Amino acid sequence: MWQEDPVATHAAHTAPDADTRAMRRAVELAARGLGSTSPNPVVGCVLTDPAGTVVGEGWHERAGGPHAEVHALRAAAGAARGGTAYVTLEPCDHTGRTGPCSRALVDAGVARVVYAVPDPTPQARGGADTLREAGIATECGLLAAEAEAGNAAWLTSVRRGRPYVLWKYAATLDGRVAAADGTSRWISSAESRADVHRLRAEADAVLVGSGTLRADDPHLAVRGAEDARQPLRVVLDTRATVRPGARVLDGAAPTLVAVAEDADTGHLAGVDVVRLPYDGDGLSVAALLGELHRRAIRSVLLEGGPTLAGAFVAAGAIDEVVGYLAPVLLGAGPAALADAGIGTLSEALRLRITRTDRIGTDLRITAVPTAPKEH
Repeated sequence: MWQEDPVATHAAHTAPDADTRAMRRAVELAARGLGSTSPNPVVGCVLTDPAGTVVGEGWHERAGGPHAEVHALRAAAGAARGGTAYVTLEPCDHTGRTGPCSRALVDAGVARVVYAVPDPTPQARGGADTLREAGIATECGLLAAEAEAGNAAWLTSVRRGRPYVLWKYAATLDGRVAAADGTSRWISSAESRADVHRLRAEADAVLVGSGTLRADDPHLAVRGAEDARQPLRVVLDTRATVRPGARVLDGAAPTLVAVAEDADTGHLAGVDVVRLPYDGDGLSVAALLGELHRRAIRSVLLEGGPTLAGAFVAAGAIDEVVGYLAPVLLGAGPAALADAGIGTLSEALRLRITRTDRIGTDLRITAVPTAPKEH
């Protein structure tokens, strides 16, 4: 809930609808940093003068660069004195590669700061306290759900100690991801396939299993997105079946091959390999995500087939699902999701649809778990 600091309430308090418009704009600005700020969060900032006129906007554009507040203050050029700052994340209170944004706002003379989400990191939180101590009216929680959704990858990584996992798949209307003979190119439209490259460009890592590797020899790099940062390509390959010459091992993007502790990797000299323990019938999903988190991977796009998707669902490691449903019927062939450790309807992982879109001839459905399955 939106909570107003009882101390030093701004005399010319902005109307609530104006507050909402400004914060929604800050959320929109934050989204411009997707794919370029990791391992840092995406943040947007809007500054208004005492009359409520927008005088500066900014967003965190890249890791190591100025934060959103600094960009907005530079754009305002002093006009924000006595005004309000709307920020999607609590202004940071530490000095890293950049200085503390809380102090920058104090020095700029803003009278009020409205932020959507408290900063959960021990090293950066505390900005709100610094602002209050300086006599600045400080309010928290406006459009918190929207700001959290836009920053879901970073927040999940901080709160849960693992990357945010988005499972993407393309299927027919009857839920098949390939025909009975194994052919799958192309179920979805060209527009849907182009949209997948957008998802890749926003992710830190793209993950497939050995089955997809053998069937499709995927490349997994981003194409068609100007100035896109290439994600880490990850192959979960228990027995190290990937061979030199596989497209995923070219130089277009970095690659990590995850194998069993006893796998023979002599043919993978020069390849980045990580060995993982077993968890039941397959390699440990939790151990893989832990390793990726240690490598500062904050978001993973899961593009593997039904078996790998089932393992992630069984591990409670799916945070979002994007399904591209094509107006095609097959009647036979593998389903989008294999065994996920669900034995009865009461154990089903239920989802909440957050949006639906027409993409070419397909329907794109985006959904999130209503109650994530935890292990």
